[in-house]
Amino acid sequence: MSIRLEVSMLSSVGIARKQCVPVHSARRDCDARPPFRTLAFLVAQTCSLPYRRFAIGSASASSRALGLAARLQDAILRYGRLQICATLNQWCRAGRSWSRLALTLLPGLLAQADELSDAQKLFLKGDYAECIRSASEAMKERFTREEWPILFTRAQLQLGRYREALGIVTNALTRHSRSIPVRLLAREVFLQNGRTEDARDMLQEINELAGARRLNYPDAASFVALGKAALLLGADARLVLENFFNQAKKADPEYRDTYLAIGQLALEKYDYDLASKTFHEGLKKFRSDPDLFYGLAKAFSTGERTNLVENLDKALQHNPRHTPSLLLVADHQIDAEDYAEAEKTLEKVLAVNPVHPEAWAYRAVLAHLRSDPEGETKARETALKYWKTNPRVPYLIGQKLSQKYRFTEGSAYQRQAATWDAEYVPSKIQLAQDLLRLGKDEEGWRLAEEVHKKDAYDVVAYNLVTLRETLANFRFLTNQDFAIRMAPHEAETYGNQVVELLGQAKAALSQKYEFETPKPTMVEIFPEQKDFAVRTFMMPGGEGYLGVCFGNVITANSPASQTASPSNWKAMLWHEFCHVVTLGLTKNKMPRWLSEGISVYEETRAHATWGQTMIPRYREMIMKGELTPVRDLSAAFLTPKTSFHLQFAYYQSSLVVEFLVERFGFDALKGILKDLGEGKEINAAIEARTAAMPKIETEFEAFARRKAEELGPDLEWKRPEGQPGRARGEAALDLIPHNGDDQWMEKHPRNYWVLQLKAKRLIQQKKWEDAKAPLKTLIENYPDQVGQDSAYLLLASAHRGLNETDLERQALSRVAALDADAIDAFLRLMELASATGDWSEVAANAERFLAVNPLVPGPYRYLGRAHEELGRPQKAIEAYQILLKLDPPDPADVHFRLAKMLHTAGDHSAKRHLLKALEEAPRFLEAHKFLLAITQEKPAASPPPADAPPAKANP
Repeated sequence: MSIRLEVSMLSSVGIARKQCVPVHSARRDCDARPPFRTLAFLVAQTCSLPYRRFAIGSASASSRALGLAARLQDAILRYGRLQICATLNQWCRAGRSWSRLALTLLPGLLAQADELSDAQKLFLKGDYAECIRSASEAMKERFTREEWPILFTRAQLQLGRYREALGIVTNALTRHSRSIPVRLLAREVFLQNGRTEDARDMLQEINELAGARRLNYPDAASFVALGKAALLLGADARLVLENFFNQAKKADPEYRDTYLAIGQLALEKYDYDLASKTFHEGLKKFRSDPDLFYGLAKAFSTGERTNLVENLDKALQHNPRHTPSLLLVADHQIDAEDYAEAEKTLEKVLAVNPVHPEAWAYRAVLAHLRSDPEGETKARETALKYWKTNPRVPYLIGQKLSQKYRFTEGSAYQRQAATWDAEYVPSKIQLAQDLLRLGKDEEGWRLAEEVHKKDAYDVVAYNLVTLRETLANFRFLTNQDFAIRMAPHEAETYGNQVVELLGQAKAALSQKYEFETPKPTMVEIFPEQKDFAVRTFMMPGGEGYLGVCFGNVITANSPASQTASPSNWKAMLWHEFCHVVTLGLTKNKMPRWLSEGISVYEETRAHATWGQTMIPRYREMIMKGELTPVRDLSAAFLTPKTSFHLQFAYYQSSLVVEFLVERFGFDALKGILKDLGEGKEINAAIEARTAAMPKIETEFEAFARRKAEELGPDLEWKRPEGQPGRARGEAALDLIPHNGDDQWMEKHPRNYWVLQLKAKRLIQQKKWEDAKAPLKTLIENYPDQVGQDSAYLLLASAHRGLNETDLERQALSRVAALDADAIDAFLRLMELASATGDWSEVAANAERFLAVNPLVPGPYRYLGRAHEELGRPQKAIEAYQILLKLDPPDPADVHFRLAKMLHTAGDHSAKRHLLKALEEAPRFLEAHKFLLAITQEKPAASPPPADAPPAKANP
């Protein structure tokens, strides 16, 4: 079936081009034909071209002719150029008598165009009943264009009147026997009535009509319909885009359905850039079209949710009953775990269409999330009431469950969809994603490859297939608990540390939560952020994420992909493995805020410098009443105002966990997780193990305020007017926007922001001694400062400027004890400690640095030297071996030192490294001396084998 239609792509385009009459032939018509045909023909053919004035001038100049031309131009903008032009063209070609008839009927055509336009506006506004009334009246006329039954049918479908729609479209098929758009709509109606064989017949008829070269489909509506049919028949999406949809846009740039078709195709193939661009372009022409606003919202469904919400609001302003937009609102509310509001939104959809399949599919999702199997079954059956094998229903249910990390249940629904329609691509690619997140790689990759071979335009399938080629070069590190996949050079550098860290996390957290995680846990660490994004989200993006856990599969960015603000990779992996425990314990039935809150909480319990602590901006938000109610915390992750608000959502979630543990005990937290695993709703689980939610909300707010007030209680925290906050460290700005700001500063000597500003100004002026006073005041009153603007860092700068090395070291040591990410402080401490021979301090700070970035040579050089001086040859060997893999600036020295440590350990490869040192530096005197020394050493006598006979004494 698909071959014929694909061949007809080019032929139909060619037919359309043949219908475009060149201007020079139009001039001959003006000269040779009577003015009546000239007027109708040329107005129809050239009304939107630069030659319009010439055409009308060559025709009758009567006021009636000019009036008709003006009205025709207006009607074309509202009704569609090619549809009117094609009709007039046919009449004009038939002869002079038909030309006069064209002029006679032209006013009626224009009036019908006005009526159709008004009815279409009713449809777009959501007044479907009035639209049906208008269409019903219009279709009583003998000569009715196909747009009327199409509009009539679509209005009936919107109201769920599938049986009535079937009667209308059946009549339309008889009346408009060669219409492609009518047949495409008929296919949809047949499907909604469960008549799948008739739906297939419609595609077959479209294919045959499109393949008949004698037929003429030059209008945009037919181009779009043919393109949609080609896609359904399996045609290449890129060819359809080029040969149908783009041709439709060229034929009639004012035809709105073209923008919808291109945008929808882009959405289906996950080409969100093209979708966004197309819907924006369409909205420039149709500024109040809810379908276009909805499409634009969908284009943001995997990105910035604020844009999604804004465009949905606009769509619903123009049509409050716009069911696609209402369904997307419900979808968003389910993601935000606002299930009560999602139910209310679905009620609005069902008020329009009581049997809407997708609305009932969403209800099945909500029932599943409530652990209501009977309600889920009933909702699913209602969704399939008219079309028993609609693959969209199980696909949608499964997709939403997978988005809730219920991958096992979600994949089961996708398999159900496949049994009903083995060629349903959305279900197939979703199943591939589910399997990959379940760790079932073999089948997941196979499905992704299958989709890609069938549809090269599918962006997700392409991304996955490309990623698989990258992963093929990764190295596996395995033991009984973990299967870790890393880039080869990273596995060699710090792979053993990853295995060790994860083992420690498993031992600590599995015991603490009394849960044995499934074996093995899969961990994939990506040096390229884009590869991490594709593996995690199937699309590029997600720059703010360090790692993600799907249950028993962890994906993570490696330190190689970190930006200017690096993070501790050990803390990140501990955080993610905690998810493995809590998601497994609850069978993935926990809200996001609790999952993230526990992981951040456990970071802080594992290491004093990990996790998050109270900072000035958090204090400010809490004191201003910006805490999110506990019941709404998951939504704070979905639609944060800024990236800092997202960071605050993590902190507040951990604070809630800390409150619950302090107030009700750790066993209460474990009880909540147990109840969630048994299907209990989160608020009910909290209340069962602690107290009523209103009491929890009140007590938590007091707890958070107390924590905030404990930060620098003797400091003034009023922010100078006009100062915005910063995410980390909260530096004061360079100016305080007050008249006479120095005078204002004098009146607020203990203001946190003023003290910061004073210190920074004095340091910039190199007034090192003067800067100490405000910095010491800050430290005395806020001793746990972290971040790039920490008073300790500023004080260290002052001491360094005064050559007070010991005091600088003391300040930096305090930074190192508070902040796990302060790599500049770690590096400086290594320099200072090595100068004084404090090798234990050198080793400690080298380890701290490598927990943030293990892929640079400097810390390994310090670490190797420290272990060498501390008499730890094996550890020194490990450090120097890794250092050699990182292209150190002085490889000769590294080989020499490694040779010394290997020789101490009795390793015969010491001589090889000495030779490499001399190869790098032939005049390396110490290496020459050491090589001579070990060459002259007598080899130690090897002990006899255990089973060898005793040596005989000489006679």
